[in-house]
Amino acid sequence: MNVYNEAHNLAKAIKECDEFKQYIALKNEINANEELASAISDFQQKQMEFQLSQMTGNEQDTDGMAKIQELYAILMRDPKAAEYLQAEMRFSMMMNDVYKILGDAIAN
Repeated sequence: MNVYNEAHNLAKAIKECDEFKQYIALKNEINANEELASAISDFQQKQMEFQLSQMTGNEQDTDGMAKIQELYAILMRDPKAAEYLQAEMRFSMMMNDVYKILGDAIAN
């Protein structure tokens, strides 16, 4: 068995799965709308900054968390944004499962 061939097969399987196809299709739709793309990007940036702050042990910023929740609520009112964020979450969960499977297989 060639590990590189198997990695290419896994990449192909991921590209052909429904989670990836839906995520990419919705991402393309979102990117066609500059205002919506910018709002989602801003939300994701603030969310990432908050998570990094948490991971580094910084004091919890309740104002930052409230701002993120407010942005999320605003985005979820837009059906296309909500659909995109849900598709992104499904794809991310699938990829996390793949990473876990690989990690577990290597650890044993």
